[in-house]
Amino acid sequence: MIIICISVVIYSTFHCYVKVYVHLYSQKGESRALCLQKGMHYLGVRLCSAITILYIQLFDRRKDDEFQAFGKRVITSHFFKIIMICAVGSNAFLTALWTSYDIRYRLFRLLEFSEIFFVSICISELAMKVYVDPTDYWKDGYNVMDVVIIIIIFLPYTTRRFLGKQFTYLYVADGMQSLRILKIIRYSQGIRMMISAMRQTVYTVASVLLLLFLLMYIFGILGFCLFGSQDRGDYDNWGNLPVAFFTLFSLATVDGWTDLQKQLDNRGFALSRAFTIIFILLASFIFLNMFVGVMIRYTEDSIKKFEQERTLERKMTLMEEKQVILQRQQEDISRLMHMQKNADCKSFSELVENFKKTLRHTDPMVLDDFATSLAFIDIYFSTLDYQDMTIHKLQELYYEIAHVLGLVLEDLPQKKPQSLEKVDEK
Repeated sequence: MIIICISVVIYSTFHCYVKVYVHLYSQKGESRALCLQKGMHYLGVRLCSAITILYIQLFDRRKDDEFQAFGKRVITSHFFKIIMICAVGSNAFLTALWTSYDIRYRLFRLLEFSEIFFVSICISELAMKVYVDPTDYWKDGYNVMDVVIIIIIFLPYTTRRFLGKQFTYLYVADGMQSLRILKIIRYSQGIRMMISAMRQTVYTVASVLLLLFLLMYIFGILGFCLFGSQDRGDYDNWGNLPVAFFTLFSLATVDGWTDLQKQLDNRGFALSRAFTIIFILLASFIFLNMFVGVMIRYTEDSIKKFEQERTLERKMTLMEEKQVILQRQQEDISRLMHMQKNADCKSFSELVENFKKTLRHTDPMVLDDFATSLAFIDIYFSTLDYQDMTIHKLQELYYEIAHVLGLVLEDLPQKKPQSLEKVDEK
């Protein structure tokens, strides 16, 4: 089908050229410009029609739905992800070995073979994903990143091929091969979560960095005016605004600020210590900590969102398994009912008994009754516990009442029977 569509496009293009040629040289009463305009219009219409037919045949009405579904299952399987992670990891390890000239010389064949193998896997992955979903593939940013990485992979080869091995910036193309390891981002949910958090903090972080830039600009101009004199000032660190910015960045990161302050003290600047302390307090203790706080906040939000998505995925997986079990049980019941209709000598109860004999203790069973729900079982067990506690307290109360009554009976005077009193009188 693809070959036929391409043939249609080629034929339509050739046919359009013939029509344009005939139209240009067969019209006698029209000017050459008007003939050219009509011919080009006809050419554009035919080309657009041919491209539309090609697009419809390729993407709109696919005849290979089963093979497309098979390819989708392959690229979404865990085995495929493991293969890609192993390929990217092994290529990163071999790239690290490639940085040693001695190892590169001894393992030249292995490195070349691994390079061809990695490029083949990347191109195969790209071809499979584009084949499965040619339109929505380009809407995913990670897919676009994979395409850019493949272009970067071919960059050194094309540079050596067309510009020669002595090209000045060839080492830049070789150094950009380290970006290959970014392909592993797609297969790591934790890294994607961190990238999502960083994407959410763009505007807030930009505001914090803008405030830090304004602070450094103010203190840079102030430091240039106070300490940037060529005669008695620290011209190497405060001689102009770019140098002052670099010095303030060192103060903001609290890296070597004591050496900078010592140089100012040696030149006798009285306000240098107050200047340094105020800037470090504002830049390092406020703005940089604010930047870290913003990152932590959005990272926690991303972690919570990620956990919610994982919980939802687990629930969906459980629901799918439940539906599969229910469907299998319904099929078993339908088969039993069908067997009952066909068998005259067996009743439904006998069929159920025979079905029970085929069950195993490991077979799962889905129960939708309210009395079998976890909430009901929890409440029922709690009620039984309270009932046991109540009975125990009633028993203790009964024992206490019996004990008190016994003590009362012991304290009461005992009366002799009348028969004994008559005997005593006699």
